Amino acid sequence: MNRRKFIFSSIITSFFFGFKTYSKELIPIHVYKDPNCGCCNKWINILNKKGFKATSEEMYSSELVQFKIKNNIPVNMVSCHTARVHEYIIEGHVPPEDIISLIDKKINAVGIAVPEMPYGSPGMGPEEKREAYDVFLIKKDGTTKIFNSYDAKG
Repeated sequence: MNRRKFIFSSIITSFFFGFKTYSKELIPIHVYKDPNCGCCNKWINILNKKGFKATSEEMYSSELVQFKIKNNIPVNMVSCHTARVHEYIIEGHVPPEDIISLIDKKINAVGIAVPEMPYGSPGMGPEEKREAYDVFLIKKDGTTKIFNSYDAKG
């Protein structure tokens, strides 16, 4: 390619694709967790790789339980850590894609949860050998319904 063709193709490319480069902004999320929990840190690392900018705050068990109660997490939805993203509460090992879906859909809800700690959920072992689990939508009236389901693998 000679110099003239290179310059011409550069101009045409700039015209069609613009001069700006766009980058996706990271979604801020704040995680409340027990200081001794390793799986919480694994979940935070997964979030950071999937478009989030995660920060965390350590709370000991009684303080964390009170935080969950204050933020309307039903007892049957409780897991090891709780996060706040936008106006939502995220309870447990929720896949990042489900958090993004909740935010994008702007659902009027408390948040979403993966109760307990299912094997193979994000931060709880290899996804390719996971047990089946559900992600629940926590409604403002305290009821729940399935938001997404993950089949067992392996």
